[in-house]
Amino acid sequence: MIGIPEAFARSTVEREGQAGAEWVAALPGLVDELLGRWGCVPDGAVLHGGVGVVVPVRRRDAGAAVLKVSFPHPGNVHEPDAFAAWEGRGAVRLYARADECFAMLLERAHPSTLAQLDDGDEVMAVAGRISHRLAVPAPAGLPRLREQADAWEEQLRAEERELPHAVSRRAVDAAVATVRELGRTQPDIAIHGDLHAGNILRADREPWLAVDPKGFAGDPAYDGGTLLKAHALTLLAADDLGRALLRALDVFAESAELDRRRATRWAQFHAVQAAFWGRRHGFRVARAGSGRDWLTAFAERMAELLTTVG
Repeated sequence: MIGIPEAFARSTVEREGQAGAEWVAALPGLVDELLGRWGCVPDGAVLHGGVGVVVPVRRRDAGAAVLKVSFPHPGNVHEPDAFAAWEGRGAVRLYARADECFAMLLERAHPSTLAQLDDGDEVMAVAGRISHRLAVPAPAGLPRLREQADAWEEQLRAEERELPHAVSRRAVDAAVATVRELGRTQPDIAIHGDLHAGNILRADREPWLAVDPKGFAGDPAYDGGTLLKAHALTLLAADDLGRALLRALDVFAESAELDRRRATRWAQFHAVQAAFWGRRHGFRVARAGSGRDWLTAFAERMAELLTTVG
């Protein structure tokens, strides 16, 4: 049986409690069962992300692949639906799925990510091209982001009342306007939902392929906001952060064939959300202390700058 990476097991139990401990204990047996079901043998060290393990495998009849098994969680339900809709267009191919145990057999890409490139313009251009390729008609099963609009607006106003000094009233009003004007009328287009450079891998079939989608139907420009939120920290050395943010959005929007103003508005919305989230919960890389304070302040600054330039 495979060995479960210790850090992954520990973080899963810390996050999920007894349910996580039981799932981790059963995981080696589940992986063995899936390997047999899909005619695969292990072909490398077990990898992991935040919520799942990835086992490099060799298919007995068809070459290299990976077996991905995620912790059962509503946020992981629609990942295979998105891969199925894309059929390998801009994303890794889905070879097989076992929805009852949150498992997939996927095309194998390389471990190197777009985040490892030093050229920021190239990062945004590649991500834009990927976004454009992923913009296909969404199947009926993907959650519609427009259905989250009321909850978004309510949450923004609640956070504004409870955390009045996080971001300015002007910034919150701009985010609410985006929800009202763009959020409620989003198209039935498949989007990634968590597009960032770390979720775009080098590959053989195409130069770059997307992985780890949330799987939504909505405005492709929404993904420009998730992308910039993650990319912004690479712009810290910029003489003019506002100008650098706009440059990044310009490059993304041109490559994705999207309206830059629309992408900017979604980016501002994401930055406001991140500022409030940081105040309440911290971030994955800094839950508390000076690191959290610094990242929260940066998110607040980004929200204000995008309000001004947007």
